[in-house]
Parts: sequence; structure tokens; C-alpha cells
Amino acid sequence: MSPGAGRALGPLLLLLVLLQCAARRRVVKRSVPDVCATCHVHATCHQIEGKSVCICNYGFVGNGRTHCQDKDECQIGANKICGNHTLCHNTHGSFYCVCLDGFRASNNNKTFIPNDGTNCTDIDECEESGLCGHNAKCVNTEGSYKCYCNDGYKLENGERSFHPDGNTVSCRGVDCGVPPSVLNAHPASVSGTTYGSEVTYNCVHGYFMASGTQTAVCNAEGQWDGTDLVCKEIDCGKPLLIPRTEMTWDNSTTLRSRVYYQCKEGYYFNGGKNFSECTIDQSWENITFVCKGEELFSNLSIFNETCVKWERKTGRLGVQKTYTFHILGQRWDEKTFSEDVIFNITTNEDNPKVCLDLDSGSNYVVNITTISSANIPVSVAVAIQTKVKEPFNNVLIFNDTCLKWKRNVRGTDVGDRYSFHVQGQRWYQKEFFHEMIFDITTHKQAPEVCFDLQPGTNYSVNISMAALNFSLLVSMTTQITDPPFPDVEFVAVTGSAPLLRLRKAEDQNGPISFYQVIVLPLDLQSTFICDSFAAATFFSNATDVKGYVAAEFQAKDVADNMPISLGDRHYYGKFYNAPLKLGEEYCVFLRVISEWNKSPFWVQIPSC
Repeated sequence: MSPGAGRALGPLLLLLVLLQCAARRRVVKRSVPDVCATCHVHATCHQIEGKSVCICNYGFVGNGRTHCQDKDECQIGANKICGNHTLCHNTHGSFYCVCLDGFRASNNNKTFIPNDGTNCTDIDECEESGLCGHNAKCVNTEGSYKCYCNDGYKLENGERSFHPDGNTVSCRGVDCGVPPSVLNAHPASVSGTTYGSEVTYNCVHGYFMASGTQTAVCNAEGQWDGTDLVCKEIDCGKPLLIPRTEMTWDNSTTLRSRVYYQCKEGYYFNGGKNFSECTIDQSWENITFVCKGEELFSNLSIFNETCVKWERKTGRLGVQKTYTFHILGQRWDEKTFSEDVIFNITTNEDNPKVCLDLDSGSNYVVNITTISSANIPVSVAVAIQTKVKEPFNNVLIFNDTCLKWKRNVRGTDVGDRYSFHVQGQRWYQKEFFHEMIFDITTHKQAPEVCFDLQPGTNYSVNISMAALNFSLLVSMTTQITDPPFPDVEFVAVTGSAPLLRLRKAEDQNGPISFYQVIVLPLDLQSTFICDSFAAATFFSNATDVKGYVAAEFQAKDVADNMPISLGDRHYYGKFYNAPLKLGEEYCVFLRVISEWNKSPFWVQIPSC
């Protein structure tokens, strides 16, 4: 080989060596493959201890590289993977759970995965109202429910329970039918024959309830419960023995049998009934039949103030008996009055009554004597006190100031003396007081008396009779009257107004409050009404037409024959005494006003 060829071969050898090295490097890389790139489509590459590992995804099983097939989680059983009351449904790479019919998921979804704690709970179908229909009740069961008829109802097909889905059965009320008969008893009341109805039995007349119960009840099975009443005939046995009596009896001892008693000779009956009956308690009626010895005066009493009554008990009817009355009496207010009376009465009554002619206001002792069957005098005494009658009554007021009354006359020639104390006061005039005291004596049966009373006054009239310690109070009220008309002198003048003089009126009908001078146009004189004229001032509207009050004087400031000048332009009270217009015709009135108690009650009475 030439040197030039050797020089050219050197680079080629170097290039060959480099290519061989590169080839060796490529061979090394192909011997260590990329694991993650080889993972199955349903696998995930994971780094474990520095190495790449392909692991099948959740829901798949396999080597992670060549195969990852779906895992059927449901094959281990729905109860194990989904829980109780479930169905498991496998899906590609997963699964889901559903609740069985009659249950619902606790997350309220139709499907669930149990890893969130969801479970299936029973549905209470009975929460739905009316699910079982009429006359039935719903009972919840695990995953379902059952319907039962209410107490007193049953299914037509005889079953105990039913399910309403597609079922036409219904609950009908039980009927116990006609109540059973009970020996020696009869139904007293029957409320019906359905469930809960009651029938009450009573023993027939003459029988009593020996055992059992009186009431039977229709039960839920359609049978009558409690028909165990036992009635037995009543037997009272021998009747009671009562001392000093004889019995009349027919030897019957059943209900309502009677035994009659009567006193032996020499005794009389004392009690409510003379017979005893056999009662429902199987015993003879307990009576208070007593035979006692003769009593001529029993239960002596006073009635209607002057009458006496008593009972005669001899054991014999219709026997005449004579009674002697001795009466002693004395009046309360008259020491000279006394009475001593003796009289007899004869009667065959067993309950005599005698009314005595006694005076009022007296004390009496009444002694009554009779003879017994053994010819022995028997006496009894009673004290009677008669009330004092009102010496007069029916007091009436007439003509406002007069009284009349009815006198209880004790004798045709006896006169009664009456004392009168009259006191009068006025509610509107506290200082006013009117008093009268006098006596009268009268023989009239209807006396009358009239009083000189002041007007507008409340009076109390005390009428008394000292001899009988009797008094009566009468209230009288006199009406408030008009004050007296003012004493005025009629004056007719032409020209300037004259000087008028006011004459003071007397307070005979109550206190006078003030005087008013009223000026009117002459043509209003005929229409003027004293108690309706308003207290208009001169400066009021239309005074020229309606008139006005020119002056007002307090009664305490008025002197008798006091002069008044019309139109002097002065104020009297709150009223202006205006000058009269020339050429006008006027009439002037003087008004007297009595005014009482302005608050809270107010009365005003004028006179003109």
C-alpha cells in the first residue's frame, strides 16, 4: 500500500470505528425498553421504588401491559359490596347500586356507590293517607306493608290481612245479630248490633241480680261478650214483729208482698205507715209503727198569732171530747186593761183547731182542760203574746204640702194624739233650715194635716205616738217656684227717659240672685217672654231689633227704691247702659232672677 493510500485509509478507519461505537450504543438502547409506553389503555404507569410499573385502573384486572379486563365487582354479592336490600349492576370499569323495591337510598338518589356511606332504608308506605282504604289500617313491614281491618271490621274473604294493589276486597263492619236472651231478665236498652254496641239487661219483676254482669258488648269477632247475668226470685222470709201489735198477712214472701199491723186494744197507732212491704233488697221494709198509750194533748202549737191546735191520740175515732178554755190577758201599754174569759168547746176531731178573740199588744196565758178515758182531768197551758199593730198606716201625700193617713181605731170615742216634727233643708242653699214642731189630737178615722212649707225644700216629717212608742218618717219635697214679680210702677213718657226706681223684692220663694233692666223696641212688647230672653248686650248683633240688657245688679247690692237712669252710658255688671235713640219708642222691663248652685246642678228661674 502506498503512503498516500495509507494516509487516506487512516480517516476512513477512524470513521469506521466511530460508526461501530455508535452502532453499539444503538444496540444498547434497544435492550432497555420504555415500560410506561407499553401500559395498557386501561392501565396507569406508576413509579414504585424507582421503577416504572403499569397497573390496571380501578375496575379492571390484568398485568397492566398486555391486558386489563373489566372487573365484575357484583360477583361477590350485592349485600357485600352494596349493602342490605340492594341490587348491584356492573358497568365497564365500574358498578352502581340500586335499592330493592320498598327501600330508598339514604342520599335520595336512584343509584349510588357505597363508598360515600349511602345505604338503603325501608320506605314507610303507611305515611300515605288512605292507602288501605276505608275502615282499615296500614302496618309497615320491611320493604313492604300490610293492610288490616279496623277493630269491628273484617275482610269478606276471611283473610286477616290484604294488599290493596289490584285487590278489590274491602272491610265490612261486624254484626253480632240479635242479643241473646237471659233467663228471668229482659233487655232494658240496646244501642245496636255492630262492634262496640251494648245491651243492658234487667231482672224481671220479682227477681234480683244474683251474679254476673248486666251489660253485654258486641266484640270484634261478631260475638256478644258478657251474657252471664243470673237472676233469682226475691224471698223476704218472715215479716218483722212489732211490740203491742197484731199482724194481718197472707204468708207471701215475694216482692211487694204486704203485712199489715194494728195496735192491740188500749193503744193507739203512732207512725208513718201501718204496713210493711217485701223489697227488692230481699228484706221487709223497715217502718216506724209504734203503739203508745192515750195522749189527749200532743203537738200543741200556735198559728196565725191567736190560734191554737193540737192532736188527740186515743186509738178510737169519732169520740166527742169537751175542752175548757181559761184565758187571762193584760195589755202592754195600759195597766188597767185585763181580761179573764172561760168557755167550752166540744169536738170529735182528732186534730182540733181553735182561734181566740185576742187584742193586739197583750200577753195571754191560755189554759186548756179535758177529762181522760180514766176520768182524770188533764190540763195544758200555753203563753201567747200578740203583736202591737201599727196605730196608723197608709200615709199619703197630697197637694204637695198635705198628709193623710188611715187610723187603726181602738174605740169609737177614743182620740189619738200625734206629734209632728218637721225639718226642711235646701241642697242649693246650705244655710237654709226650716223647722216646725206641733201636736194634734183627732177622732177621725182618716185624719188630714197641711203644712206651711217653703218652696224648693226637702222636708222630713216625723209623726209619732208617744203612748204606743210608735213613729213614722215621711219625706216631702216642695218644688222650686218662680221668684215674686217685681213691684214696678208703670210710667209712660214722651221725650227723655225718666229716672226709674227699683223696689227690692222679698226672698219668699228662695234667694234672689240679681236684677236686670231690659230695653226692648216697643213693637216687641207683645212677643216678649221673660224666661227665654237671652242676656244680650248692647253691642251684640241686631240689638236695635231684638233689644238688650241695659243693666244688671247683684241682689246684695240693691237698696229698696234704688234710682236707675236709663242711657247714662255706664256699665252695670257686664252690661252697657246705652243712650236711647231719639225718635224711637221703647219699653223697659225689670227682671228678677233666682239662681241656685251653678255647679254641678244649676237652676235659674226668672220673673218679669
